[in-house]
Amino acid sequence: MDRFAWQDGVAFVAGLVVLVAPELWGDNAGEQPLMVLGALLMTAGLWALLGGQGVPSWAATAFALLIFVAPWAFGFTGAHASAWTAWIAGGVAAIVGLWGATQASGGKPAAA
Repeated sequence: MDRFAWQDGVAFVAGLVVLVAPELWGDNAGEQPLMVLGALLMTAGLWALLGGQGVPSWAATAFALLIFVAPWAFGFTGAHASAWTAWIAGGVAAIVGLWGATQASGGKPAAA
């Protein structure tokens, strides 16, 4: 296996956090985009953890980047809890995903 499994675990956990965060924080700001994008990131991470083929590591990174920009795109930057959850979870998952995608091919960007 060329990739490190912990990177897929980070994607799964970040997606799970983003998915349940609107309910935990009790505000409805950005609830729908965060739940959809969180579910997509969580599914991509779980798929990779279970050894599924066909989902490139760039897919989880793309979902993480979408989560990161969601507060600006959907206008909930004023809702601090939801916005910070998106920025932190999306940023961490994107950084780890980019690092994992470049490591998968020995330091060269992996082909999509």
